[in-house]
Amino acid sequence: MAAPCAPTDVLVVGGGPAGLGLAAELAAHGLSVRLVAPHPPRPFPATYGAWLDELPSWAHACLANVWTDVRAYTGERPTPLLRPYARLDNARLLDTLLGRAGGGLAWTVGTVQGAVRVGEGWEVRGQGGETWRASLVVDAGGHTGSLTRPQQRGGAALQTAFGLVAHFDVPPAPPGGMVWMDYRSPAAGPATSPTFLYAMHLGGTRYLVEETSLVARPGLSRAVLERRLLARLRAQGTPPCEVEAEEWVAFPMNAAAPCPGPVLAFGAAAGLVHPVSGFQVAGALGDAPGVAQAVAAALDSSGPEVAVRAGWAALWPPERRAAREVALLGVDALLTLPPAQLPAFFDAFFGLPAAEWHAFLAPRTGAGTLARTMLRLFAHAPNPVRASLVRAALAHGGTSGRALLAAVRE
Repeated sequence: MAAPCAPTDVLVVGGGPAGLGLAAELAAHGLSVRLVAPHPPRPFPATYGAWLDELPSWAHACLANVWTDVRAYTGERPTPLLRPYARLDNARLLDTLLGRAGGGLAWTVGTVQGAVRVGEGWEVRGQGGETWRASLVVDAGGHTGSLTRPQQRGGAALQTAFGLVAHFDVPPAPPGGMVWMDYRSPAAGPATSPTFLYAMHLGGTRYLVEETSLVARPGLSRAVLERRLLARLRAQGTPPCEVEAEEWVAFPMNAAAPCPGPVLAFGAAAGLVHPVSGFQVAGALGDAPGVAQAVAAALDSSGPEVAVRAGWAALWPPERRAAREVALLGVDALLTLPPAQLPAFFDAFFGLPAAEWHAFLAPRTGAGTLARTMLRLFAHAPNPVRASLVRAALAHGGTSGRALLAAVRE
C-alpha cells in the first residue's frame, strides 16, 4: 500500500471545469487543495457553450468563439435570440484555472474509491491503494458523483446528443452564426421522439453539428442520434466531407436539490445541471467564489464540520432549493408534453419578453420569478402545451401550490 500523502485542507474529487474551478477558488483563499482525477491536467474533452452574459468576466479571455447571430427554429422562420453565445476554449480555460489556483493546488492522478472520517478530518482511499488525508472533501465527480449520489425523481430523464466537428462544402447552418435549436427537419425522426439540431460555425468550412434530444426517459441512444444527424444533413444537402471529431453527450436533467451531507458536492454532482437547458459549467464557475469564500472562512474560524455546512448553505440556500422545485415542474411538463408539441412549446417560450426567458434559463433565478414566467408561458401557449403544463402541475400539487405562493410573494 502506498504511503499516505501530506494532509491538505481540502480534497476535491474530479478534474472537470466545476471541480477545478472550485479548487482554484479555494486555493486562491490560501487553502491547501489536492485535486484527484484519473488523468493529469488536459483540456476538457466536451464542448462547452454558454450565454456570454452568464460567464464570469475573467472567463471572457478563455473563449474560442462568440456569436451575435444566435437563432432558434421552432418553425420555418428563424427566431433571432438577440443574446450573444460563446464557446469556451478548453485548453485556455484549463490553463487559466490552474493559474488562478497558483501554488496552493496539487493535482494528483488517481481514482477515488471511498472516504472515511478520521478524527475531525477524512481519509480518502484510491483504487491503487493510495491514501490521502484532508480536513474537508468535495465531490465534483460529475452527474454520477463519486462519493455522493444525485437523486432524480422518477428516475433519470436524460439529455442526449451526438455531434460531429467537420468540414462542409455546403454550410449546414448560417455562416458566422450559431443555431441554438432547429426542429425543422423531418429526417430527425418520428413525431414520437423529435430531436433538434444544435450547430456552431467554427470558422472557415468547420462546423460543430449535434443532433439533440432535449429530455427523455429513457434517453435516446447514440446510434439513433447518429443516424438522425446524418439523415438530417443529407436531407438538407449538407453532408460532411471531412470529419475531425465525434462527440457523445448523455446526462440527467432532473436531479433534485441534494440533502446536505458530510461530503460537499459541487457542479453536476450537486444536482446543478439546469433542468431545461442542460447548462452547468457557467453556473459552476459563477458559484465557485461564494462557496470557496464560505468554506475558507468557516474552516479558519470553526473547523471542518462547520465549513462543510457553510459550503452547502452557500451552494443551496433555501431560496435556491425552492426554485429547483419549480424548475423541475418544467422538466415534468416537457416529459408529459406530446413530442410533436415541443416546437410549439419553445415558440411560446422564446415569444416571451427576452428578460423573462433569460431569467428562466439562468442558474440562480428565484422561485417566484420562475413561477411567474411559467404562468405567462401558459397564457401564451397553444392548448396542447397548456394541457401538459396542467398535468405536470396537478401531479405535484404541493410544489405547484408553493410556486403560486412564491409568484405572489416575491
